[in-house]
Amino acid sequence: MTLPRMTDILWQSSGMRASRLLSVVLLLQDRGRLTAQQIATELGVSVRTVYRDIEALGAAGVPVYAELGANGGYQLVDGYRTRLTGLTPQEAGTIFLAGVPEAAADLGLGAVLTTAELKLRAALPARLARHVDEVRDRFHLDAAGWFRETETHPHLAALAGAVWNRRRARMRYRRWREPREVDRDIEPLGIVLKAGVWYFLARVDAEIRTYRVATILDLTVLDETFERPGDFDLAATWAAWAADFERRLHRSEATVRLSPAGLDRIPYLMTRAMARNVRDALGEPDPDGWTTVTLPIESVRHAHAEFLRLGEDVEVLAPPELRDLMRASITAMARRYRC
Repeated sequence: MTLPRMTDILWQSSGMRASRLLSVVLLLQDRGRLTAQQIATELGVSVRTVYRDIEALGAAGVPVYAELGANGGYQLVDGYRTRLTGLTPQEAGTIFLAGVPEAAADLGLGAVLTTAELKLRAALPARLARHVDEVRDRFHLDAAGWFRETETHPHLAALAGAVWNRRRARMRYRRWREPREVDRDIEPLGIVLKAGVWYFLARVDAEIRTYRVATILDLTVLDETFERPGDFDLAATWAAWAADFERRLHRSEATVRLSPAGLDRIPYLMTRAMARNVRDALGEPDPDGWTTVTLPIESVRHAHAEFLRLGEDVEVLAPPELRDLMRASITAMARRYRC
């Protein structure tokens, strides 16, 4: 029941298995009695693998035993604790993802994050460990956006590896203009999760560009390495790009009247730029209770679809072509419903 015996089995095992065996011990130390299925679910392995790991731990002298019966499971002998909790560099690097385990899984780091959390918990005094559980029970971060299908990104884990190891890559990606499919040699610098959507920043021909991970059609990580720009700041670069993208996206303006209900719905139905303009330029309502505001729009066609979502709670005043489109749609709908 001494630490050297645990160390022996870790030295005798492969790196991945050694990490998993330690995770089993830390799970039992932290949670108490667990079934093989519960351990398998936590570690993302098969029940058969758990049986083999439990057998290996017992052979190494770790005092784990099985309790039979409906409420049975595996547990450690009372009083046994291991302090073999040092974090590997990879585990330490995943701690910032602790609040978004789905993101860690997308990056191929789910199991690493689980092991890192277990090691941290094992190193905490019991009182602080209970406090961690209380915080987790009361606060939860869900970074995904509402009302959209989950994107597929089979190349995300490979891309993350290229970012971490400073490896050049060759990708084929899909874009909105012709030619639709383009090949690029890139130097991946960082990955960003924005409202449930993955983006990455890369240096292409000495210029830093931003791409959506879901547009990657094929990715080959090359053997060549590159030097990261010494002054590159991922958070600052992303913030500057996002602000510029928002400015470029809204190239025109529309003047509209909004009912009180329309004003209330703007933050939920329109873009952040529109909502911000309404908030910053809000004037006094007219005698009917409606408020006139000028909003940034991407285009007349896009604004037409956006304003239709507000129904009778919006009146477009300008530009004339947008007002004409709204009138044509309303006339067609009235005809459809025989009004």
